[in-house]
Amino acid sequence: MSDDARNEKLIRAKKQWAQDGRGLTGATSTPEKSRLPPGQRLVKDFPVLDLGNQPNMLSKDWALSTAGQVDRPFKWTFDDMMAQPQVEIKSDIHCVTTWSRYDNRWKGVSLKHLLSEVQPREKTAFVMVRGYDGYSTNVPLSWLDDDDVLLAHTWNGAPLTREHGGPVRLVIPKLYFWKSAKWIRHLTFMEGDARGYWEAQGYHDVGEPWKEQRYR
Repeated sequence: MSDDARNEKLIRAKKQWAQDGRGLTGATSTPEKSRLPPGQRLVKDFPVLDLGNQPNMLSKDWALSTAGQVDRPFKWTFDDMMAQPQVEIKSDIHCVTTWSRYDNRWKGVSLKHLLSEVQPREKTAFVMVRGYDGYSTNVPLSWLDDDDVLLAHTWNGAPLTREHGGPVRLVIPKLYFWKSAKWIRHLTFMEGDARGYWEAQGYHDVGEPWKEQRYR
């Protein structure tokens, strides 16, 4: 089976999972009670999931733009991003396809710093995140404004690889990992919500693992 056929099969399967409620246990928890959210299984590897298009982008060609309900929209090149304050965090990953991976070490630019630069307006409540692969996902602004959310360029001490979203991806550890868009290219700040790629296919608008917010 070709890579395109394999990815198309996965996309069809994930759409069906939303219709069937795959992985739902009916349980809820909190990070304080259980490190592993309901319905998840622990893995040691780092599975690769995408829409079948992995942009082959050099860091010199990467840029991130911002627009919408902000006072200071900007566009960063990779060098611009690297000139910002850098942070390192360790976090777990929880994928809606039911795997979790512990203790991932990331390095990049905090979203708190980015938000201080772009200055969202008072009524701004949501952000549409877009990738170079055509992917999109909507995220409440409140979930981005957290200490462990960042634009990551390094994973476990090495530059982020192409298949995992390099040169730069978003990382939002407290939400299912489909919200952590790979190959990030643009942030649109909005007053009202709108659905991204998987959200339009029946996936939850927020995606909190301990509440099992897998699907609408």
